[in-house]
Amino acid sequence: MQCQTLFKVVIKSLSPKELVRIHIPKPLDRNDGTFLMRYRMYETVSEGLKIEVLYGDEHVAQSPYILKGPVYHEYCECPEEDPQAWQKTLSCPAKEPQIAKDFSSFPSINLQQMLNEVPKRFGDERGAIVHYTILSNLIYRRSLGKYTDFKMFSDEILLSLARKVLLPDLEFYVNLGDWPLEHRKVNETPGPLPIISWCGSLDSRDVILPTYDITHSTLEAMRGVTNDLLSIQGNTGPSWINKTEKAFFRGRDSREERLQLVQLSKDNPQLLDAGITGYFFFQEKEKELGKAKLIGFFDFFKYKYQVNVDGTVAAYRYPYLMLGDSLVLKQDSPYYEHFYMALKPWKHYVPIKRNLSDLLEKVEWAKENDEEAKKIAKEGQLTARDLLQPHRLYCYYYRVLQKYAERQTSKPEIRDGMELVPQPDDSASICQCHRKRPLREEL
Repeated sequence: MQCQTLFKVVIKSLSPKELVRIHIPKPLDRNDGTFLMRYRMYETVSEGLKIEVLYGDEHVAQSPYILKGPVYHEYCECPEEDPQAWQKTLSCPAKEPQIAKDFSSFPSINLQQMLNEVPKRFGDERGAIVHYTILSNLIYRRSLGKYTDFKMFSDEILLSLARKVLLPDLEFYVNLGDWPLEHRKVNETPGPLPIISWCGSLDSRDVILPTYDITHSTLEAMRGVTNDLLSIQGNTGPSWINKTEKAFFRGRDSREERLQLVQLSKDNPQLLDAGITGYFFFQEKEKELGKAKLIGFFDFFKYKYQVNVDGTVAAYRYPYLMLGDSLVLKQDSPYYEHFYMALKPWKHYVPIKRNLSDLLEKVEWAKENDEEAKKIAKEGQLTARDLLQPHRLYCYYYRVLQKYAERQTSKPEIRDGMELVPQPDDSASICQCHRKRPLREEL
């Protein structure tokens, strides 16, 4: 099994008796002297894998690499029984500042209060809440409200985690909607409830997880998804010096400032290329502002500067923009994702005011200070590469569940109306599980 490029990657089972199917896409050239090599297994190997990275016929760096088995494919249900060993294998960080901040509002979690209040406050017809219980590494749930189709995303990451590591027993509520829900202050009576959401805000107390978007694209990388946190790194367009010296934006009309962007672009085409690709919230504006053609996300990086403006909440494109090698101009925002706390203005991105009044001034600054702009872009990219490695998402999810379980004051139960969420019926999921601290093939 090998891929045709300047580099050749060959992956084999250590045992000639074990035949295994492995998908090996072309290595991703990150245009800075580094390459990403990815693979996806469709069977499990007991002995392990031999990974050869060749340039011509010469081994590169420490090739061949030996990954001692057993090595499990994604759908093999064989959780590590020692969570600490699993976290050590993944090199999970000792601290996650956002998790510490989120749980500082909840020294203890009163499950009975949650059961009494969440359905009444958030579970009406327009609700988008899913009530989960994890017991003995099995996942049960019931939906509250009719807007719960996105439970497919929370289901898939919980199931994936349960295949990899024994999860703590706990009971919790996930908000599948765009907006964070809990706006009570810590000193109020009754106090805030620890609702789990994908997006946080300065005036809410929700506990934040990585968004469904980056989670799903990570789980489905090299299969059903082409834009993921790794593939973006090998498709960052021309080198810095050859990029178009303009700020760029394409997106839906999900916030008024996006319409302002288009008007600014019309008035200042030498600095900004912005367009709305679909009208839903401000349909009456389409005739005046026009509708832009859709453009592939990789083509965004033909431009030197990327404008990140909120949608209904935080713009979920932001992690992808940060992984490119353009300078990100980020709108000041009350909304945030799980990793924002690690990013600093003027070090990792250039801040712009919420009303965009200084956007053109910041684009002019970037053009006049090209080396400094390039340095900020690179620093942002390198930090995002570290923060957004696929295994870091698994670490983050597990740590949130762990912290939540530690704070619950009563035992979780399978409630009336809950259903077992089954592991996917994948024909490749039959595999022999070795219980001796297995390594698991991660994306």
